[in-house]
Amino acid sequence: MLENGRRLSQPVRPIDAIQPAKQVPLTCPGHTRPVVDLGFSSFTYTGDFFLISACKDSVPILRRGNTGDWVGSFQGHKGAVWSARLSRDATLSVTGSADFTAKIWDNLTGVAKVTLDHSHVVRCVDITGEGRYVLTGGYEKKVRIFDLQGDGKREPMRVLEGCENEIKTALLDGDHGLVFAGDGKNLRVWDLRTSSEISNREFESEISSLRFSWDKKFIICTAGKKVLFYNALSSALEKSFDVNISASSASLHPSGGKFVVGGSQDLWVRVYDWKTGEEQEVYKGHHGPIHCVSYSPDGHLYATGSEDGTVRLWQTVPGIKYGLWEQQ
Repeated sequence: MLENGRRLSQPVRPIDAIQPAKQVPLTCPGHTRPVVDLGFSSFTYTGDFFLISACKDSVPILRRGNTGDWVGSFQGHKGAVWSARLSRDATLSVTGSADFTAKIWDNLTGVAKVTLDHSHVVRCVDITGEGRYVLTGGYEKKVRIFDLQGDGKREPMRVLEGCENEIKTALLDGDHGLVFAGDGKNLRVWDLRTSSEISNREFESEISSLRFSWDKKFIICTAGKKVLFYNALSSALEKSFDVNISASSASLHPSGGKFVVGGSQDLWVRVYDWKTGEEQEVYKGHHGPIHCVSYSPDGHLYATGSEDGTVRLWQTVPGIKYGLWEQQ
């Protein structure tokens, strides 16, 4: 199904200046309840990439990234799965669930290699690119870091405390030893070398999502009707945009020219210019609010997950031949 691989350098398609008025997304069925998280892998050594989605039906699904075709479903959680991420080469998945566990899955076999027990709901997970370190956060109000190459013990190597709210979104930068977590209306940053908090920013609204840009230069933060871009190394604010919806999630195109936003109370997916913040495209396809969005690593498409229980794939430049789309 998948093979161990290395990341390949792939061209990112330039963004077309002419934007069509509408497009028909590809619908990826399989879930039976709201889709609350999704994420792409990077390129495998074959040039392929993959997509994983988390759902309240307790069964994460792995798909081919360019077509949405089903690859496998992970059976084992006994509660809603709130978060899911892939290692860079797509050989491992990590999921966090309401059953008080996080699981690390072998994507070759579909078997859970490791189960990490917690004392409460796990709302967010992350995994470093090479698949060695895993982050978890949730209702315990703690961030835990696990080393999967340890001696078999399932105890965290770091426990970061001090949060006052449930941790619903968090990121792990293994290259620079940094952790970013949404603690209610606060964005907290820790340095893993010292396990100390080095930054704490407060917003007017609760943080709904955190996501890296594909080049790892930016932390993309959504809070209320704002989408903010922070320098991933210095935590300095680079750009801030007001959008006309309650933003649930945002993702930056790999070329950096535009970003896509989903709304927690909105059925439309919206695309904005990254330089000006101008709304460029608005599309409808979902029948419920959009909980999560992400651009693919090649930039040809973006994926959305919704309250309606579906994942949908949208073309960055509608009408071109790509994946299952025919030339228009």
